[in-house]
Amino acid sequence: MRTVAQLELRQRLRSTRWKVALVVWFVVVGAITALAVGALGDVGDGLGLGSSIFGIVVFFVLFLGLIVAPTLSSAAVNGDRNAGTLATLQATLLTPAEIVVGKLLAAWAAALAFLVASVPFIVWAILAGGLNPLLLLATLAVLALELGVVCAIGLGFSALVTKTSGSGVLTYLVAGALSVGTLLVFGLTVPAITAEEQVRAWDVEQGYDWESDEPPVCEWQTVETTQVHTERTWWLLAANPFVVVADVQPVPPYDIDDPAATSADPLALIQTGVRAARTGPADEVDWCTGMHVSFDADGQASAPASPVETPELSTAPVWPWGLGLHLLLGLGAVAVAVRRLRIPAYSLPRGTRVA
Repeated sequence: MRTVAQLELRQRLRSTRWKVALVVWFVVVGAITALAVGALGDVGDGLGLGSSIFGIVVFFVLFLGLIVAPTLSSAAVNGDRNAGTLATLQATLLTPAEIVVGKLLAAWAAALAFLVASVPFIVWAILAGGLNPLLLLATLAVLALELGVVCAIGLGFSALVTKTSGSGVLTYLVAGALSVGTLLVFGLTVPAITAEEQVRAWDVEQGYDWESDEPPVCEWQTVETTQVHTERTWWLLAANPFVVVADVQPVPPYDIDDPAATSADPLALIQTGVRAARTGPADEVDWCTGMHVSFDADGQASAPASPVETPELSTAPVWPWGLGLHLLLGLGAVAVAVRRLRIPAYSLPRGTRVA
């Protein structure tokens, strides 16, 4: 495996395009970091602003990784087969597993080089924002695994498809399905999980005359309302790589009394949204307390305490489910590639070059 990986990496090091892509990656990530700082202000102004810039940088690095990683492995097998060099490796004492894993390690190492080029900006966002340095370890570990999964999927398609362009397109389709397709499917399933149900509501008394000068009186009622049971389909969001990266972060919980504290933090918003989807709709709702808002001489708003308790979001982490699914996809792609490289090959696709 080391021999195969070294051969692959030497070819990449001799390639000018790979070096240019690495420089462009560094410049683009640095430019996005600078633009985020300029748009949001000085990172040192507070923890919330620092975490916001950290989330923007991390998500952009993951986005670029999903674009670059397929190009590093989607031509690893069919490219060598078309060039007539794969048969030379198969004729040696190397096993199909050693060839596949060696190529995967080389593609993963090349992808990690792009991740390493982003480390200075991630570290700067953590330190300047006053965040926990352990965030760096968790973030880099998850980003590295996600890049490895995409490389494995590209390698599997390169063993299945004859054309290098075809394997590249299929890899991009899988990456797009995980990052965008999961959101679309989750949204399309909303009508199927929506139902009219009876819930307890703290509402204005029945028969209240809205033209009256008397303030409304609140009381408990049983009403029928629309409930969206997202606790049945939250796992669709768990398969999204951006959700995995966001949920693995120890982000402070969303404060309903101070929404501005986390309104600009993409990590906190996504983590809170997914866990709220996993919790599902509440059994009790408050439709009345907001009608009793009053203002003092200083203009400060106040309202009576609501008898409806704020539902606690699920504390169970979501990222192990998504990361586990991604790892299974990667292992399945590697297994397919190993099977396709078994020799002797009793049947080959039409037009396939053996040597």
